[in-house]
Amino acid sequence: MKIRKFFKLLVLLIFMSFTTKTEVKSFGPPPLHKDFVYVEDLMPNIKIDLRYFGSNNFVGKPIAGYNQPRCILSKEAADALLKVQEGLERLGFGLKIYDAYRPQSAVDELVEWADDESDTVMKSAYYPNVNKSDLIPKGYIASKSGHSRGSTIDCTIVSLTTGKELNMGSSYDLFDEKSHIEYQYITKNQRALRLLLRRRMEAQGFKGYDNEWWHFTLADEPFPDTYFDFPIE
Repeated sequence: MKIRKFFKLLVLLIFMSFTTKTEVKSFGPPPLHKDFVYVEDLMPNIKIDLRYFGSNNFVGKPIAGYNQPRCILSKEAADALLKVQEGLERLGFGLKIYDAYRPQSAVDELVEWADDESDTVMKSAYYPNVNKSDLIPKGYIASKSGHSRGSTIDCTIVSLTTGKELNMGSSYDLFDEKSHIEYQYITKNQRALRLLLRRRMEAQGFKGYDNEWWHFTLADEPFPDTYFDFPIE
């Protein structure tokens, strides 16, 4: 009997080792965790506009887990982003970050908001042409986000002289076809700027998302199956 139980346990362990699963991990913020860094510590000239820390977002209020307006990324993603920033600075430009690491608790709150069809306070600014009931089915909001893996970033290009954002043809987090990288009904200059941002990011190992010109994930991300839930502090 003991031998039979041993072999059953062995088969179960082998099966589990070949089963892909995601994890949600919680721990203190950097520098308490060695795998993450504060981006502004590496890049003093980078601009931070962490939208979910405040009320200028599609929900219209601060989101859970955003306790400070600080930008956190995995070390690998931050190192790659530093190269993008340095290249743009040589041209008199730089990056502005709208969002980076996003706690899983924040993702959960966004999904809960999307399920509440009665709350449409920010519809005219962020999803004027989409019914709120379609935000999840159309993939604008999901229960799992690459941001929670720590190597995804939302960003744009700004002038270092004026601090102003370059005109990309649509605003950040606009749930609309206008935000698609291939959207045709924008000016040649706006399209060129979208492609400039994408090429600069891709050159340093990021991959873009066709439906959001601002969204990039490190292709060789260090935590592809882990979703973190430590607060931004």
